[in-house]
Amino acid sequence: MSKLSIDRKIVKYRVQKPDVEKAAAEKEVALKEARGRKDGAGKVVWMHEKLERPEVLIGSTYKIKTPVSDHAMYVTINDIILNEGTEHEHRRPFEVFINSKNLDHFQWIVALTRIISAVFRKGGDVAFLTEELKAVFDPRGGYWQPGGKFMPSIVAELGFVVERHLQTIGLMPAPEMDESRRALIEAKRAEWEARDKQKDAFADSSYPEGAQLCAKCSTAAVVMMDGCMTCLSCGDSKCG
Repeated sequence: MSKLSIDRKIVKYRVQKPDVEKAAAEKEVALKEARGRKDGAGKVVWMHEKLERPEVLIGSTYKIKTPVSDHAMYVTINDIILNEGTEHEHRRPFEVFINSKNLDHFQWIVALTRIISAVFRKGGDVAFLTEELKAVFDPRGGYWQPGGKFMPSIVAELGFVVERHLQTIGLMPAPEMDESRRALIEAKRAEWEARDKQKDAFADSSYPEGAQLCAKCSTAAVVMMDGCMTCLSCGDSKCG
């Protein structure tokens, strides 16, 4: 540091302090970046416990009907709109309700709805919740959905419902299959269908059209011959 020469008498002085407002603004920005959460699109979503529930929320209701219960479950997920009316408008899940006539699972249903709603209201990345729910297995065994999809438990199916909702509102990317893999699956499906296609027993018959089934050799080769029903395959005849 170079020397500074003073050629005049010092009559007063002051201590230079940093800009208080600028420092406070920088601190606020750093705090938001530290506590902010990023969604699937990389945008920071600022939600905390002071966020009050609006009078009206939009949502969707999903029906879960399992073969292990006589009554269906109805899952309602309500969403909140953040920064409504601006270019930063964003839709996020806010709360979940589960309703069913079956009271066998009443306690864990109430507990699960409160926990999931609390996670939703905290904001941030809530996609991990779907993986945790889908990993729950019923010790008594799972069940098959119509269409051939296996569900390890009712809680796991609830996780699939939450995942579908997050994909619908754009919070999670929908799984997509590349063209090469899709073409391979279509080729394998066509190969399997061609190999295991059920054939008509009468399609490649070398016997006359309209021949009846023989009770002895089970061949469609019985025709009227000389006034008597005779099998052209084994020779069986009702006339002896």
